[in-house]
Amino acid sequence: MGAPTADTICAIATPVGEGGIGILRLSGEKAVEIASRLVRLRSGRSLGSVRSHQLYHADILDGGVGDRAGPQALDESLVVVMRAPRSYTGEDVVEFHCHGGPWVLQTVGEALVRNGARTAEPGEFTKRAFLNGRLDLTQAEAVLDTIRARTSGALRLAQEQLRGTLSKELDRMRDHLIRLLAHVEATIDFTEEDITFIAADELTSGLERTMVEIAGLVESGREGRILREGVTAAIIGRPNVGKSSLLNALLRTDRAIVTPIPGTTRDVLEEVLNIRGLAVRLLDTAGLHETDDPVEREGVRRSQAAMDQAELLLIVLDGSVPLTPEDREIVAGCPGKKRLLIVNKADLPRRIDLAEVSTGEKGERPVPEVHISARTGEGLDDLRDRIRTLMVRGDLEPGERAVITRLRHEAALERAREALANALNSVRGGLPGEFVAMDLRAAIDGLGEITGAASADDILERIFRDFCIGK
Repeated sequence: MGAPTADTICAIATPVGEGGIGILRLSGEKAVEIASRLVRLRSGRSLGSVRSHQLYHADILDGGVGDRAGPQALDESLVVVMRAPRSYTGEDVVEFHCHGGPWVLQTVGEALVRNGARTAEPGEFTKRAFLNGRLDLTQAEAVLDTIRARTSGALRLAQEQLRGTLSKELDRMRDHLIRLLAHVEATIDFTEEDITFIAADELTSGLERTMVEIAGLVESGREGRILREGVTAAIIGRPNVGKSSLLNALLRTDRAIVTPIPGTTRDVLEEVLNIRGLAVRLLDTAGLHETDDPVEREGVRRSQAAMDQAELLLIVLDGSVPLTPEDREIVAGCPGKKRLLIVNKADLPRRIDLAEVSTGEKGERPVPEVHISARTGEGLDDLRDRIRTLMVRGDLEPGERAVITRLRHEAALERAREALANALNSVRGGLPGEFVAMDLRAAIDGLGEITGAASADDILERIFRDFCIGK
């Protein structure tokens, strides 16, 4: 991106397509001046004289720039001026609330460009909000997460981050380290006078406490990303145990073909489902079994591939028959993944004995189980609860504590923790204060990189290029 505040930018801020209302946004030092060339308020007042943050009825006219013989009516609109710094970008902003036809919005946008604006780049409005101090980087990321949220859990997490829950926690830790650094540097400055501004045990305690806090944030990263992005779950099992029936029951629709014939499912079916506020990408797989049929073999191969990419394995067993060797082999597979045993056909007499499979391999925690009937719906609410609790710990619910949501956050926290570990070793080893100060500065920069207090241009570019134009 070019110089962020050197010119005035414009873009359509509403989705592509027809709608009742379409919004064009204009931001920059000359926003009101450029808009005034197109806006004719029905009240007869000039746009520059109106009150900030109030809607005004107006006609939008092409101001006769270029080859046009004179002003031409483009649309009837509501116009609002939001004066700096009380706007999204921190600059003067003008919004046109036009009729929501794509040709109307395009025509007004082209008129704005002819009259001195330029088309905004993806994420440029939010980048200006960051550069003007309206948002930090975690809040800017939360804007995008709010737009992309597919479940209530993802939306709550994005809103907590947008309100600054994570930023406040990081700022608090960073301020604590800055105070420690100030004491260390003061001690360095008065070395010859033999004055100590902070005792070694107090410095050690402060470093250890911050390292524990950082470790807690790093630990939240996996669940935070799951809340934001969702989880992939593969429904697996031998043929005819009810995998496709389970998918249909969870979706409340006949998405998968169900027949008594083994091998009906030949390919992996994929659907996204909202389960207790968590986006779950369900993969319904072909039955895992030995077969000479080349088509079924390909289906089994694709099932194995789905298992490899899944973070959760939903292992379906037929509760109306005893365990088979294939069942035992499937349950024993992929021990490193989270697994849930789903015993189907609870509406039929139970003949299955889970004692030998639900206890898990040696050294593993028991494999949790849930009993359902895909035909009647019995146990499906319990299944939804189990899926949620398996993937997200209760104390990591949005609002309970700060949660990180991106690998970028985790990498920066790990660098900060490593720097603090080096500083701690220097203190314990009696090394000069310069070594401690150097590592403290590295840790402070690592925390600051997450919020943007210390960030390189390439980091900003990576963050804002994912935004849509107009935001």
